[in-house]
Amino acid sequence: MKDKLKDFIDQHRAGFDNREPSDGVWPRIERKIPVKRKSFFTEVSIWRAAALLFFGLSAYMFVTNQYGEKKEVSKLQVEFKDLELFYGDQIAEKVAFIDKLDGYEDDQFSQDVKKLDAMYEVLREEMKLSPSEKVKDALILNMLIRIDLLNQQIQKLEDHRKTDDDSKEI
Repeated sequence: MKDKLKDFIDQHRAGFDNREPSDGVWPRIERKIPVKRKSFFTEVSIWRAAALLFFGLSAYMFVTNQYGEKKEVSKLQVEFKDLELFYGDQIAEKVAFIDKLDGYEDDQFSQDVKKLDAMYEVLREEMKLSPSEKVKDALILNMLIRIDLLNQQIQKLEDHRKTDDDSKEI
């Protein structure tokens, strides 16, 4: 069937091409086509506005988050400096007191203090590189353990001194 239609069109081509539509045809066609009015809020412009709003909010949140983190880091470092001064003074006083007592030397005590000092330095470097609440807490715990260890050593030295004084009296 397609071949017959094709043959018919090929044979009568001149008859199809010689006629042109009148000038009134296009205005009638245009009247029948529904007119879409362009509005300001088309679908594309709504998506553009949403994308701009999203970008703006993302930029705002990124900037405020970076500022908030910097503020938190500096707050952590200031808090740590204050605590380090306080506990550092206590440790220095206890070390000076132990030096005054001039008691027997405990190798285990010396090793423990050296280990704690080494851990403290590692944690302190970590606090400089990437400050966090966990690192601050670990540093404080280290200082508290050193204070406790120094208190134990002072107690041992005082007990040793009392036993020496008691033996001298006897």
